[in-house]
Amino acid sequence: MKNAVNNGVWTGTWVAERLGVELVGDDGLTELLGLALRRNPKRAHLLVSHVLGKHVPQSPSVVHGSGLALGRRVRALLGAEEAARAVVLGYAETATGLGHCVADGLGTAPYLHSTRRPVPGVPPAGGFEESHSHATTHLLLPENPALLAGDGPLILVDDEFSTGNTVLNTIRDLHERYPRRRYVVVALVDMRSAQDTGRLADFAREIGTRVDLVAAASGTVKLPDGVLEKGRDLVAQHEATHPEARGSDLCGSAAMGVPPCSSEAENPGERPATTHPHPPRNRATRVDLRWPPGLPDGGRHGFTPEHRARLDTALPTMAARLAEALPHTAHRVLVLGNEELMYAPLRLARELEQITDAEVRFSTTTRSPVLAVDDPGYAIRTRLVFPAHDDPADGPGERYAYNVAGAGFDAVVAVVDSAGDTDALHAPGGLLDRLAAHTPHVVLTVVPSYAPAPAPERPAMLPEPLRGPAFSSYAPEEVGWLLQDLSDVTLEAPTEEREEAIQSGGAHYAESLPVEYQPSEQYQDLFHQALDVSAARIAHAVGVVTETVIAELPLRGHRRLEAARAARAGTPTPRPVLVSLARAGTPVGILMRRWAQYRHGLDLPHYAVSIVRGRGIDANALRWLAAHHDPADVVFVDGWTGKGAITRELAQAVEEFEKQEGITGFDPEIAVLADPGSCVRTYGTREDFLIPSACLNSTVSGLISRTVLRADLVGPHDFHGAKFYRELAGSDLSNAFLDAVAARFPEVADTVDTAAKELLAGDRTPTWAGWAAVERISEEYGIHDVNLVKPGVGETTRVLLRRVPWKILAREGAGADLDHVRLLAEQRGVPVEEVTGLPYTCVGLIHPQYTRGATGADGKAVTL
Repeated sequence: MKNAVNNGVWTGTWVAERLGVELVGDDGLTELLGLALRRNPKRAHLLVSHVLGKHVPQSPSVVHGSGLALGRRVRALLGAEEAARAVVLGYAETATGLGHCVADGLGTAPYLHSTRRPVPGVPPAGGFEESHSHATTHLLLPENPALLAGDGPLILVDDEFSTGNTVLNTIRDLHERYPRRRYVVVALVDMRSAQDTGRLADFAREIGTRVDLVAAASGTVKLPDGVLEKGRDLVAQHEATHPEARGSDLCGSAAMGVPPCSSEAENPGERPATTHPHPPRNRATRVDLRWPPGLPDGGRHGFTPEHRARLDTALPTMAARLAEALPHTAHRVLVLGNEELMYAPLRLARELEQITDAEVRFSTTTRSPVLAVDDPGYAIRTRLVFPAHDDPADGPGERYAYNVAGAGFDAVVAVVDSAGDTDALHAPGGLLDRLAAHTPHVVLTVVPSYAPAPAPERPAMLPEPLRGPAFSSYAPEEVGWLLQDLSDVTLEAPTEEREEAIQSGGAHYAESLPVEYQPSEQYQDLFHQALDVSAARIAHAVGVVTETVIAELPLRGHRRLEAARAARAGTPTPRPVLVSLARAGTPVGILMRRWAQYRHGLDLPHYAVSIVRGRGIDANALRWLAAHHDPADVVFVDGWTGKGAITRELAQAVEEFEKQEGITGFDPEIAVLADPGSCVRTYGTREDFLIPSACLNSTVSGLISRTVLRADLVGPHDFHGAKFYRELAGSDLSNAFLDAVAARFPEVADTVDTAAKELLAGDRTPTWAGWAAVERISEEYGIHDVNLVKPGVGETTRVLLRRVPWKILAREGAGADLDHVRLLAEQRGVPVEEVTGLPYTCVGLIHPQYTRGATGADGKAVTL
């Protein structure tokens, strides 16, 4: 391979002979790599790639082709389906261009590279440390945070895989935020030791994921004892015997066809101007590429296949403009990128290579300090030193261009982004000045630095949760309501008017409230009777579902890793954050919180949020939760399942939220007291029995209404709304219900432990039997709308209290669990039909052809 050797000598010979460093591995290893000495206290040697396009000028076709080949191998490894879901992540600064090329090889993958350049207005979506580097902090700044939120494979690209530390740090950071099943590590060379190989494999098993590796070549670096100290001594010795090596600019050597530097220059290492027949410095020819508007200059904020297609279309014209600026006598041309800006210059160089007769080479500047030694057996022959010119966040410092001086280039095309087109670039001693000392023609072209569009404005801080007694009759520590108080707004409408508007499509059910049902004395007696009978059964279900949640939380996503660490360290495992779906889930969430206190001494956070069928969950509530808790700790809670509509609604809403917000970790699985529809995995029971809190509305739910979502009341930065019916305090049974159930905890504790263990050991896979039954009933009764079929005791009760009921289907032989349903049906004139083969205790049918004429003046239902 060209540049792998100098005059027949391997470019790692000098270091190998002096330090005893040895490369052992594939036959082509020394063709890919040379060796140099780092000016870095953390590692002595540097593996210098001949195909990366960083330190060694190389044909752009070779550089791009090396990355393409790796990308195609990844595609073959994953298969077309998995490759289509992959995201590629490259490491700054060295592998930003390589990662782009790997993404090109996959063809369909979006690309992002880490960066050391903070960008105002773009919050980091992650970050990690590179332990051996001179500049360690990597930031991830995707314009669309959802780029990292998918569960497809993540392809991690670096130039070399030496210890695995950087990759391990990356996976650790990202897996905690965006857990996924598979990672692929891609490198030009895999130089890990057997110990390092095993360490990464152990880590992958620990977090329950798969990590594959694709490399062009593999081997190991054999290092003698004390190599770090020997390396430092060797650098010091060389600088002592070669004074020019300490200067600000190491020029070309006689061996490369350029006179040696003069130690008598004003700056040590600076060649006297009289030795150069070149034009005055810093008179670079500027070329306007006419870069496509809005096209990113690289992958700092994400680069999609659509961006790649736009670049492919524009490249021939842009390269032609560069070619026109080159002298006709130029036979050897270098296109020089700038630190992280590698891909755009590489693609320009490759296109220039296709349309000119000149020999085109490509490399980039770097912030990596490396010793330059004028020896054919050393990979870094010369070094240009110049000040940083992009106002770096870590302050001013030196930057370098290697193997440029003395390489015989007739012209150098310097490609920088607009953030780097500063006075420092053009100043004496700046990059352009240094280049002009070593080539007769310098061409400058500036690519616009891509700036992501500002994110939509949001309030700096969402309001704190509402709490009792100011909002709800619950004690303040029992629940925080992520809602806004609409108590002063008139939202109630007659039931018949609401039903007509909902079924006609003129209004959504969440835009108004039904008039609060005021139970008769007879109905309240039924409630108390039902509570006496069912309190122990409810307490048992509360205990089982709470124990299941506590046991399974450490197994969620990255929590497996945290739980393992906690177990080894003897520290507590993560605690659930209970998030009830208001309002039916709220009493259940409070009871679960009380069980955790009673049985485990845990004080669990508990909130209530709004979810609306057809509209999704309150995104602002999720944002608040993510800002105050780890999303992986959040457990959504509801009272019971019917046909599973809310279960599906929540799963879809969380998926959309994560795609739009880039906030991941929420598990949409709902924990419920009763799952008669077999829709969830986490439940207290799958029996369809009377939960007395379903018998009433606000008077058993903290005096809070059902939630409201209406555009004129709830803005884009507001929580959904609800009302606090303070005037119903005299009828409030909310805390009486909670106290009655909690009082039965001691008598069910032993049976809960047994039942929870059996449940955790059994098969809890949802069968969705309830949904199938609802579809069958919808067709059998000519309704043809599953939204009008409300299965289960709780949902049937809601139909009788809030909607216009048509009829009630009761399972044959159903007993006292349906006493309150029969009473409500009698009061509203709704027939109760006993049927066989019903998976639920009862099913409520909303009037399927509702108009104002569908009820009489007394409000009773009519038959069709």
